[in-house]
Amino acid sequence: MNNRRLPATTDSKIPLRRHLPLFLFLSLSMLLNGCTQLSKLFAVTPSPDQQLDRHQQAIVSRLAPVIEAELQDNLNVMLPAVRKGLADQTNKVAKFKRDLVLRSLADPWAGLTSIEQTSLVAATAAESGIEELPAIIDILEEGMERSGAPFKPLNFPATLAPEDILGFIMEALEDAHQDREQALRHLSPQDRDFLFTQARPLAEQFLPQITPPARLAEAEAAGRYAALLMQQVDYASLIAAAQRLARLGNRKLLQQLDIALHHRKPVTQTVPGITGDLLLVQQTSYGLLVIGGHGPNTYDLDKGAALIIDLGGNDTYRGLIGASPNSDLGNSVVIDLSGNDLYQPAPLGLATGRAGVGIVIDHSGDDTYRLAPGSGGAGFAGLGILYDGEGQDVYEGSRFTQGAAFGGLGLLVDRAGDDRYTSFGYALGFGGPLGVGALIDVSGNDSYECGGKYPSAYNEADAPHARPQDPAFQYDCLGLGTGAGLRIYSKQPAQRAQSLAGGWGLLVDLAGRDRYRSANFSQGHGYFFGLGVKLDLAGDDEHQAARYGIGTAAHFGVGLSLDYQGKDRYGSKGPFYNGGTAWDGSVALAVDGGPDSDLYDLPASTGLGMADLGGWGLFIEEGGADQYFIGRGLGQGADTSIGAFFDLEGRDDYTSVPLPNGDARPERLNRKTYLENTGSLFVDR
Repeated sequence: MNNRRLPATTDSKIPLRRHLPLFLFLSLSMLLNGCTQLSKLFAVTPSPDQQLDRHQQAIVSRLAPVIEAELQDNLNVMLPAVRKGLADQTNKVAKFKRDLVLRSLADPWAGLTSIEQTSLVAATAAESGIEELPAIIDILEEGMERSGAPFKPLNFPATLAPEDILGFIMEALEDAHQDREQALRHLSPQDRDFLFTQARPLAEQFLPQITPPARLAEAEAAGRYAALLMQQVDYASLIAAAQRLARLGNRKLLQQLDIALHHRKPVTQTVPGITGDLLLVQQTSYGLLVIGGHGPNTYDLDKGAALIIDLGGNDTYRGLIGASPNSDLGNSVVIDLSGNDLYQPAPLGLATGRAGVGIVIDHSGDDTYRLAPGSGGAGFAGLGILYDGEGQDVYEGSRFTQGAAFGGLGLLVDRAGDDRYTSFGYALGFGGPLGVGALIDVSGNDSYECGGKYPSAYNEADAPHARPQDPAFQYDCLGLGTGAGLRIYSKQPAQRAQSLAGGWGLLVDLAGRDRYRSANFSQGHGYFFGLGVKLDLAGDDEHQAARYGIGTAAHFGVGLSLDYQGKDRYGSKGPFYNGGTAWDGSVALAVDGGPDSDLYDLPASTGLGMADLGGWGLFIEEGGADQYFIGRGLGQGADTSIGAFFDLEGRDDYTSVPLPNGDARPERLNRKTYLENTGSLFVDR
């Protein structure tokens, strides 16, 4: 097959807009150029009502002028000092800082506005279905300052002739293979193997902070890994390969294939590890190609496959599923059209991109994913993508799973159904250094849980005698929309200089009554130049977190949590830092939007709207008659910080909140403004 890559100078190259509908492309282009005036675009461009609503839901740009005016009126001495400190990055050492984070530190409102709008554009694309998967890739990668290499998409076959459909598929595989070879052309065989093999220790051992000499060799290996990706990998070509392969999930194409092979008899050839009817088996130069029949099949593969398409049945997948066995087989795709399927992959074995592309697309059925570390939409110097179309699905994970990445893209999109997501940590939208990890759930009443395995280092100081399962015992999560770097905590400048800035972790749930439960560092948390974003667009939801949960950040990170509407309940195991808390030169914003009445049940923790050590932490409750059961921390800033709390509407219940100046009447907090010091602000309107 011929390589269809076009020279960069040709007039016929297809840039970003090749996959995006016009309104999405123009919206994204305007976002990335710093323009936030999208209303005119949406007003004149035909689009579904839900797409219009998505744009109109934007909270940050709507509230920014009102809140900034309050900050300037009440904290006019501290605000300039905090903004200056956040913008100054000269003494904050970390490699590979991302522009999304730096812009938010330099100008929190502008940066957070751009982050929210980019996330909403990705959500809108996910809402449109599998055909917009290449667009989602574009949007998320652009957020990490990466773009795909221009290419001319193949024309989908216009007939039901098997040779035309299979020819299209083979040519797409060949072109993606050539893309991957183009991407790695500057790497030696040893460096290729390193990028492949180093993914496993990253998935199984990565920590956001180390104190030398412990684990310094691991940090050095991670630094080499990141440097190879940045300096020698043509990542744009990997993006192009992923976008080509994602088009194989097109529903019309798969319907054509199903019809074309409907009367084909199963082949007599057997494949080790595969049971059930097979309609096609072909060995190619870039891996095995298999098409399974409509009945139940078992795929238990230790050598992977370039492409598996299963036409139906309740199937079982084990081993390597949309994942590569070695550095030679770089791309792998699995597509299942229907059935209640079971996925039990090996470590780094399902929808995992390891210096290549791994994609799994399951269009329908009530599916169960029992995910080993590094699987379920995980990227390691590559792109790992898991897309599930319909059904009540269960995602059971360990770590680095369900939209997680170190040096690449890890993406999980679930289109419909009441789904359950569980993980121990570093998951459910986790972005490590140079990585963007995203989980987007379009509809359904969903459950998200993270934690319970990795004891927190805070136990030694906070609860030295506590045992696991004791209420005071803390676990770490680092998930549900968390971005984290690799911070080397050392007095030696040479060691600190090896630190790696964090990536972007994103969790978006578009609709449904959802439940979020997580341990420390979660639900829109940014750690060490990482960006963490959690958006819930609709529904009556429950948000239960722990330390550094729900729109928080630490060590020059950026955290954003937005719940757009619904009667919501917030809680925390504590003991500190929830709901718009920023620590050590960080920016954090937590907002509950809409007119509904919400409950904040936080007696065991602090919050809301707190900051320390040069942070900018804000909490905003937009409307409703809300209840606040919280002992301390409504709008508190310390040590050249801004900590602010805003309740913008409704008669609220502050019965359990200690009152400023010893005032004995809780109702006095309604429609009042209090300043505890030059960096602390409480406003109830």
